[in-house]
Amino acid sequence: MMQNIATGQEAVLEVEVTTDLTTNRMGTEGADVLSTPHLLGLMENASIKATDPHLPDGYTSVGYAVDGLRHIAPTNVGRTVRVRSVLTEIDRNRLTYEIEAFEGDNQIGKAVHKRAVIPIS
Repeated sequence: MMQNIATGQEAVLEVEVTTDLTTNRMGTEGADVLSTPHLLGLMENASIKATDPHLPDGYTSVGYAVDGLRHIAPTNVGRTVRVRSVLTEIDRNRLTYEIEAFEGDNQIGKAVHKRAVIPIS
């Protein structure tokens, strides 16, 4: 089932930060920045994009760990975030990804994400 999965596979997502990706629910001045939960969601989506299209029919991957998540800098509404996820390790059905997020040349986040490949039942 893992014959089409190889270390070095990667995916990049580019997303414009919109108000719905912020935590500013009360309209607080200056709080319209990308939220950490949404940054994590972008990181997970980039990891899925890197490998799930290469899985055979009847299989998917599910996340089970995020290690060392750091949201280093804020990103304002209207700015573009680029998230790059690279598959760095394969252990049986377990996949490990190194993820970095940038706004322009500035790193805004990083994490290690782990996913397991499972059959869809």
